[in-house]
Amino acid sequence: MSTAPVQPIPLPADWRDFWSLTKPRVMSLVIFTGLCGLLAAPRGAHPINPVIGFTAILCIAIGAGGAAALNMWWEADLDAKMKRTANRALPAGRMDRTVARDFGIALAVGSVLVMGLGVGLLASAILAFSIFYYAVIYTIWLKPRTPQNIVIGGGAGAFPPMIGWIAATGDITLMPVLLFAIIFFWTPPHFWALALFVETDYAAAGIPMMPVVAGHRSTRRQILIYAVLLLPIALAPFLLGLTHWLYGLSALLLGAAFLILSLRVATFRTPANDADMCAEKRLFAFSIVYLFALFGALVADRFILG
Repeated sequence: MSTAPVQPIPLPADWRDFWSLTKPRVMSLVIFTGLCGLLAAPRGAHPINPVIGFTAILCIAIGAGGAAALNMWWEADLDAKMKRTANRALPAGRMDRTVARDFGIALAVGSVLVMGLGVGLLASAILAFSIFYYAVIYTIWLKPRTPQNIVIGGGAGAFPPMIGWIAATGDITLMPVLLFAIIFFWTPPHFWALALFVETDYAAAGIPMMPVVAGHRSTRRQILIYAVLLLPIALAPFLLGLTHWLYGLSALLLGAAFLILSLRVATFRTPANDADMCAEKRLFAFSIVYLFALFGALVADRFILG
């Protein structure tokens, strides 16, 4: 009888599964807002070195990817219960959970170390906290326990423009705090719009998202409340004299469109089977356009009007 050890059959994971662990679509938004924070920061007599700027954005991206991988590692069992996430690498069995965990830790730790050595300690510290916020405070603590998970947890995605700004200037002023606040108040209507049309998934996984716990009517009302609050917060950089008219006009027009779509979600009920005319889906899609356009306008305002 042979005594040779039995070789385990390798799981069919490939580079695309590792890439998917980083949530690349979410990462694209993180990279963009971080870059906008860096570019919108005062250039002064000594603008940021391009290598340092590139390093800062790379670390923001890798840190976000590490946090996302840790999120997927922790939530693998929940993802298996939801139709839209069941085919991810972990719930589908294409990757060992320990591998995903170690991959996430490596990305997170590596990004923080490189940020500290190549950019600065303050930017590194806030990057580390943002990773901890998303992977631990939001994923492990808030998400399974409270329907306010997105409200409080929204802070995790609001850090990138602040980190970009700090990488360029070395300090925190009012402007990066306002950029943080914009994303913080944008996050609940963005995610609750999604939660409204994937409610059954969250219910099946036992995740207390707002539509599951409070119902559609309350969720729609709260979406409208946050859209109303978001408008003056997005206008604040212009009203306080921190930007010029180009950003102010963009914030007003984009905020008005966001408010109108939120009002439609709050006051109209689209039939569940009418996927093409779903107000919630339109708001969710526009909310992504809103953030890209608003932060793009911020950079254009800085470079065109000074």
